[in-house]
Amino acid sequence: MPHLAAVGPSDGLARVVEERLAGDESARGAVRSERRKEILRQRREELGLSQEDLAARLRISVRAYGNWERGLVKEWTDRKLLALAEALEMSERQCFWLFRVMVDRDPPPTWRAAEESRLPQDPAQRDYLCDYAALMESVPYPSFLVDHRWDVALTNSAFDKLFQSVRPHPTALPDDNFLRFVLFHPDAAAVLEDHEPAWCVPLLAQFAAALAAAPDDEGLTSIRQEVARDPFMEAAYRYGVPHWLSTHGADAAERDGAVRTVRHWDPRWGHVRCRMVAESSRMLDGMGLTRITMILSAPQGAATGPVRDGAAAPLHQGPRLRAVPSLDD
Repeated sequence: MPHLAAVGPSDGLARVVEERLAGDESARGAVRSERRKEILRQRREELGLSQEDLAARLRISVRAYGNWERGLVKEWTDRKLLALAEALEMSERQCFWLFRVMVDRDPPPTWRAAEESRLPQDPAQRDYLCDYAALMESVPYPSFLVDHRWDVALTNSAFDKLFQSVRPHPTALPDDNFLRFVLFHPDAAAVLEDHEPAWCVPLLAQFAAALAAAPDDEGLTSIRQEVARDPFMEAAYRYGVPHWLSTHGADAAERDGAVRTVRHWDPRWGHVRCRMVAESSRMLDGMGLTRITMILSAPQGAATGPVRDGAAAPLHQGPRLRAVPSLDD
């Protein structure tokens, strides 16, 4: 006997419909799972890479990457997907489809800054930066140009050498955004000594001031959102920074003059004293850029620098202040 439309189908028929829908959903899920595996394998093979090669790029075990490619991942986080896109040398369009296939949403809008957007459109300013790059290259210390978001516009060879051991990362490379590197890159502590108290907290204090001055800046707000997603960084931002400022004073958050320690790339140098010197010029100021140079020298009582031809060479050489006597005098 046919049922009344207003009453709806019988319980038995409802169960059949639910089972059919569940079966369709299961089939779609199986197709999506196979597509996830396929997109990783195909792209890896396009690049001529083995699973071992890709695992090395990601700095994870071969077994862990094998689980990624087989779809045995409990949760695809943004960080995992962005690292994967970087390791697979994906374009922005490929990264978009990677996110769509894996998690059915778009990648973060600020996952990779466009290189052209960091350079001024004015030809005179571009020409000035080309000459300024030559000036920076002549300096033996790590030096880089940053804007108010800590986006890096230029680096010299000494800077690149200092951070040469840092593994690839989609959003937090030192020559991409220095603040993101300090806060979020897993290798930051391997180069920046006393990473949390000496680097993270002071830069978070500088960031808080920059965000207060430009609360609508998209680059700064995206960093603030990422800080909020990290419980440790959020606690440091909310509670650590105010306590640190009350203890050391607001001047301690200044970029210029801060003394910290880095771990030199040459193991014979070890820990090296680093003074941050921030400076600008009329042209740089017009482009919203500041030059930061990391003056490296041996701390008092520390060993001298690397051995060259069997002789120890000091970390700091060259002219000294005439009014300050040498330690050898």
